[in-house]
Amino acid sequence: MSVTGSTLVLAAPPAPPLPDRAPPRPRPRPQGPYRRLFALPGTRGFTAGNLLARLPMGMFGVSAVMMIAGQRGSYALAGAVTATGMAATALVAPWTARLVDRYGQARIAVPATLVAVLGSLSLIACVRTGAPAWTLFASYAATATTPNIGGMSRARWTYLLRGSPDAHHTAMSFEQAADELCYMLGPVLAAFLCSVVLPEAGTLTAAALLLTGMLVFTSCRATQPPVSAGPRRGSPLRALAPLLPLFLATGVVFGSMEIASIAHLADLGLGAASGPVLALQAAGSCAAGLLYGTLRPRGLRTCLVAMAAAMALPWLAAITGSLLPLAAALLLAGMATAPTMVTAMSRVHALTPEGRLNEGMTLAVTAILAGIALGAAAAGTLVDRLGPAPAYALPAAAALAALAASKVVPVSGTREAP
Repeated sequence: MSVTGSTLVLAAPPAPPLPDRAPPRPRPRPQGPYRRLFALPGTRGFTAGNLLARLPMGMFGVSAVMMIAGQRGSYALAGAVTATGMAATALVAPWTARLVDRYGQARIAVPATLVAVLGSLSLIACVRTGAPAWTLFASYAATATTPNIGGMSRARWTYLLRGSPDAHHTAMSFEQAADELCYMLGPVLAAFLCSVVLPEAGTLTAAALLLTGMLVFTSCRATQPPVSAGPRRGSPLRALAPLLPLFLATGVVFGSMEIASIAHLADLGLGAASGPVLALQAAGSCAAGLLYGTLRPRGLRTCLVAMAAAMALPWLAAITGSLLPLAAALLLAGMATAPTMVTAMSRVHALTPEGRLNEGMTLAVTAILAGIALGAAAAGTLVDRLGPAPAYALPAAAALAALAASKVVPVSGTREAP
């Protein structure tokens, strides 16, 4: 308080200094769907083993053909041996998957993998020593015990993400992208090893990767789906019967597209340079699979309509006789397959009876493999009789057949999808 002239002035005491305020903390950025997926405990470990064991799936066939043809001088023998192995896989794989569902992944997958690895080593020994041809067939048939690593990995995601449909969709999209990546890189690696290192190097490397990856995968016990002790009801084959023709037709798309593209690129004079062009289809599918995992899932028929439209593009591009339109068409065709496969596999999850998921997944894969073999044989016949460009009509027709087959697929399954 002070007096100024005749005026009394009341002065407030000086305000205390304001305390220093801490700078505002930046808000954490929201995690992407894949970052959230692999933040779950144990997922990175079994995924690493899964990728190691899955890469050989794209190596064994190419390695066997190059090794047998190089040592025995017969592509006919090499093709017959690998075809026999595929037929044996179609018979044995569902039984192996049934044992995995019944007794657990680690208990069955490791000994089954050991049998497959021994079959690969026996094939190398028989080829090197000039053993009779029947020993090659018997050795390669033994590799049919190879467990369906993709199915076991998908079963783990289903167990971990039960009750989280969006995260499960992301996981299934990742698995489809991993399939495409391994089937794209596997043949390239196998061809390099067999041609540059040794004819046997591709098979040896594939066997080592398969065993190492399976041991890493099965060592992650915390993420392994538990084995149900209750009665096992329902037949996966009966439950998936409406879906299997769709997977068969999709396999025809894959097998016929590959043969038609190889023949057409050879006609264009690309030779060894055709590899990168062929890889565009798998690269497009891999990229589309990863992108699809971040989006809302679409209906199965919507995906099949898009795939049917995309499969007509290589046929139209081949008619032009130009490489650039064909390369673009293969890329777009590949981008249409991943959403279809992810959505179709989600129907497998919904339709397969409880406790039989690995068997159901293996039945779907077996139908795809049968379609690939059928499509490759049919496309080869068309190429010989009509030429490469008309052979592109086969994958377009097969895509339409898959669309027609989807009409009998039930909208809801025997159990709820995770």
